Amino acid sequence: MNLRAFGRSSRSTARTRAGLAAAALLAVVVPAAAPAPAQAAPADTTAAAALAQWSTETLAPGVELRTGTVRHTDVTHTWTVTVQSPATSRLTGAATWAEVGTRNWADATALKLRDAGYEPRVESVRWPDYADTPHGVMGFRVRIGAYAAQADAQAIAKAITSAGLHTAVAWTGYDVQQPADRENIHVAVIDPRRFKGTVEGTHDGNVARRETTSSVAAGLHSLVAVNGGFFVTSNADGVQGTISGLGAYDGRLGSMAAGSRAALILEDGGRHVRVADLTTTVTARAGTSSYAIQGINRVPSLVRDCGRPGATPSERPWQDVTCRLTDDLVRFTPEFGAELPTGAGVQAVLDRSGRVVSVGARGGRVPAGGSVLQGVGAAATWLTAQAAPGKGVLVHEDVRDTTGRRVGLGRDDSVVSAAPTLVRNGRIDIDAATEGVVDPQDLSFGYAWANTRQPRTMAGIDSGGRLILATVDGRQTDGSEGFTLYEEARFMRSLGAVQALNLDGGGSTTMAVRGILANHPSDATGERPVGDTVQVRPAAAG
Repeated sequence: MNLRAFGRSSRSTARTRAGLAAAALLAVVVPAAAPAPAQAAPADTTAAAALAQWSTETLAPGVELRTGTVRHTDVTHTWTVTVQSPATSRLTGAATWAEVGTRNWADATALKLRDAGYEPRVESVRWPDYADTPHGVMGFRVRIGAYAAQADAQAIAKAITSAGLHTAVAWTGYDVQQPADRENIHVAVIDPRRFKGTVEGTHDGNVARRETTSSVAAGLHSLVAVNGGFFVTSNADGVQGTISGLGAYDGRLGSMAAGSRAALILEDGGRHVRVADLTTTVTARAGTSSYAIQGINRVPSLVRDCGRPGATPSERPWQDVTCRLTDDLVRFTPEFGAELPTGAGVQAVLDRSGRVVSVGARGGRVPAGGSVLQGVGAAATWLTAQAAPGKGVLVHEDVRDTTGRRVGLGRDDSVVSAAPTLVRNGRIDIDAATEGVVDPQDLSFGYAWANTRQPRTMAGIDSGGRLILATVDGRQTDGSEGFTLYEEARFMRSLGAVQALNLDGGGSTTMAVRGILANHPSDATGERPVGDTVQVRPAAAG
């Protein structure tokens, strides 16, 4: 699929053809380095025949939507049993399990299985072509059987587990060694030179509330919408719906970055769009004294996805890990529409001018137009000493990219962030380890998240400044199977993206068209309420 087709399309079309845009199809279904099994011939992924069906629709001048299904009719996937390798979490030191292990472990495990009457296979797994991880063989996995029914694989897994091994039932369609048998894809392209509406990241007015992408889109009368960044999904990790990374809406920070991670910057209502790794620095100043704010609109001491100075067990970004801060100062804005967190520490309530109204126990609500600072540990001591009633406390926010360039936020600017970067300067450039979604020193961390096929949401910009929003359905063994990180990077590059990032995926992956759910989310309960979204809104009437 080539983006030039979007520019030429002026009406809805539907067509089916084999081998459509061969380079694009290979980008969808064939990884750059398909791992070869250690004891079997490698899969010939490049020879697999692809059948593609696309429909194209113009939603408004400058907004094109293409819906596609890519099939590999000569690929057959089955259920299988994976024996997992014992591992130790590098972050926590706790015992865990990994999809792959050493060759010695794999050979010893295979021998034990043969002695028990099974016929295992040992497969090598190679590192995807990430920019900041090793290359070559990652490790070896041990598998047994190929079953048409999941129940048959589960029965074998149960028997093997009773023999003292740790197992998992897997669908081979999620493996990168062969093409997926089907991928259901939605792509929207927004040309700011022709589109008269706006594109914005939004939390729909309340950063402490989860809403479905389609419901927000329906309320805003959006043409297209996709889910946005990572967010808190459990009360144990903070307030559900709050963003676990950088989010800015209507020119105001709603949350802070988790280290230096990829962000989609929508300036001037989407007239100018770019992707960059961003960091945030926020400081509270009372007189001549200052203190670093480490969070906005989150529970003090809980830092989802880590990435803040002083956090334990790591100051680096770690996907889906909650770190802790002993000394923590957090700012709450009027967009935090829930009860404030309670507990040890102190809070200062500020009016709209930044003047301290009161200092006391944590709790209550953010006053209209005002803000609240909550501190624990040393931050509570600082607040008690510096934030006296009637005194002014000024807050300075600074957002910068990796070049040191300051990102100014005007009222028509928004930022939605996630991880990792997929395409940079026209090249696939996935900084998976740096952005904390894999760990080369701990193969139990992030393997399924990054290296197997999952539902994905992607955003990018082409050389003409057009915004690309895309989703692929996944986790559907009788339907679409998703992309790996590397496959989605190749896919975005095949669309002409010169910059691209991975947004939140999995059960969050959603595209709505004119307020109606367009894709098939993977959660059994249906469309997942999310934190923030990206909305493509038509120009106001009149």
